[in-house]
Amino acid sequence: MATVTMGRENFEEVVGSNDVVLVDFWAGWCGPCRMFAPVFEQASERHPDVVFAKVDTEAERELAAAFGIMSIPTLVAFREQVLLYAQPGALPAAALEELITRVKDLDMDQVRRQLADARTSAASGAGA
Repeated sequence: MATVTMGRENFEEVVGSNDVVLVDFWAGWCGPCRMFAPVFEQASERHPDVVFAKVDTEAERELAAAFGIMSIPTLVAFREQVLLYAQPGALPAAALEELITRVKDLDMDQVRRQLADARTSAASGAGA
């Protein structure tokens, strides 16, 4: 599967209707972004079950700001609409493959339990 262009108008739809979504926040003037682009594209060909989306931070400033993008490229990973990973830096192909495998292998029931426990702990700590 080739990469898809993502913006504010289709962000919710793409993340909400796909199991695993990787998002590359990039800009055309960014050298590391241009170096990471073929790695991202090749991974998209190897993983047709994953949506590989690209957000041009110059064209989508609001979306980049909503994610607190301070450096590019920044890679963001969602699984079942849960944000699991958000880190700046161009990953080498092997590291990207490892990230994809880890995201796919996660026990999402356990992740949701941990998120619920963290919210409960934060809520009870806020009232103390």
